[in-house]
Amino acid sequence: MTGGSRPAAPGDAGVPGPAAPVPVADPDDPRLADYTSLTDVALRRRLEPELGLFMAEGEKVIRRALEAGYPMRSLLLTPRWAEPMADLVSAAAETGAPAWLVTEETAERLTGYHVHRGALAAMARLPLPDPAALLAGARRVAVFEDMVDHTNLGAAFRNAAALGVDAVLLTPGCADPLYRRAVKVSMGTVFRVPWARPGPWRRTAELLRTAGFTSAAFCLTEDSITVDELADRHEERLALVFGTEGHGLSERALRACDLRVRIPMEAGVDSLNVAAASAIAFHATRR
Repeated sequence: MTGGSRPAAPGDAGVPGPAAPVPVADPDDPRLADYTSLTDVALRRRLEPELGLFMAEGEKVIRRALEAGYPMRSLLLTPRWAEPMADLVSAAAETGAPAWLVTEETAERLTGYHVHRGALAAMARLPLPDPAALLAGARRVAVFEDMVDHTNLGAAFRNAAALGVDAVLLTPGCADPLYRRAVKVSMGTVFRVPWARPGPWRRTAELLRTAGFTSAAFCLTEDSITVDELADRHEERLALVFGTEGHGLSERALRACDLRVRIPMEAGVDSLNVAAASAIAFHATRR
């Protein structure tokens, strides 16, 4: 019988096969330290500034983080997601990022909550852009003062991405847009809208004025104009400014803004959730 040798196949000696996640059964395995007790906010605040990490949950969010240029540190998968995310496992292996395979029960014990999207990635943070450089190329920006609720912040970022806001500025008291809950609620759009933390209000107001922005504070005051009147002004460069969920904007912020704006209400309602208000404002002022 004649015939040449068969072509080498993945798995043969010397021929690398596709990367596969490594099974890990013990939730206390030190290799999984990045994913331990993600519901412990105090622990995450200690962990993330030191290591420069954030967590991306779910296939879509992880892919959007990678598309935005965030490096992957490691990947945690449950079995049903091993095949759909095989390309990410291989891409991670090429950069030296390990992929771990755990059961759903192990993932829940490890993280402290049900990982219902079946995939988590520890991602490395990138340096924030210079606020002045960010404003230089923007025409419409959102400014959030001391927004502490991660769900509201994530929703506001999603509104900004969907409705064409060029950039977001956050005061020092704002929540972290890369906190897992904010990223999840935003569906990864926090990676698509550039953002920065200019510092105290005096610095923020100075940057906006220097860049030629008209700043519009959303509030409930007698001297406010309606959001429709604001839209009719067709400001060349516009900063839409929103306050905390409970108390709204501080007096310091109100004094620093050029205009005061309200969203007209009916049925005895005086205000909306800040994320809902931002959506209306972003839509009304679209070009």
